[in-house]
Amino acid sequence: MSTVIKITQRRGLSHKPEAQRLIIKGLGLRRIGHTVTLRDTPAVRGMVEAVQHLVEVEVTKGTAPLFGMRHKNPDGSLKKKG
Repeated sequence: MSTVIKITQRRGLSHKPEAQRLIIKGLGLRRIGHTVTLRDTPAVRGMVEAVQHLVEVEVTKGTAPLFGMRHKNPDGSLKKKG
């Protein structure tokens, strides 16, 4: 079981630095009121910290699949190269 973060954009990006706009886009947020659910990783935490004045964060416990599951077989074992 891994921790899941629910992130909601609460403020607009007008007159904000380009770096903050790119971070919001990187989190997958598109407009005010849009919510995304992401796995709690150090990268996501760092991005949220940089734009904490623009977003609302809710931390929940639960399971989240790996992004795309591209490096694992359906039974959960790792794929072998070659």
